[in-house]
Amino acid sequence: MKRSLEQGGQNGPAQEVPRLTYELWPEAGQMLGLTRNATYEAAKRGDIPVTRFGKLMKVPKAAFDRMLKEIGAI
Repeated sequence: MKRSLEQGGQNGPAQEVPRLTYELWPEAGQMLGLTRNATYEAAKRGDIPVTRFGKLMKVPKAAFDRMLKEIGAI
């Protein structure tokens, strides 16, 4: 009987994929203490780094974490 990769399978235990982005709302916005509308306005102004996939906006984790360090939030 074959085991699935989630159970370890032939390639060993499944490994968690590192997270590369945050959701603009609620994750990034709430980390900054912003409302939903304020979060989208900040992204529109370029205050929050975003990558667009059609209408979907994702926040690159590395750029956002760097921004948080610069403003002293972390």
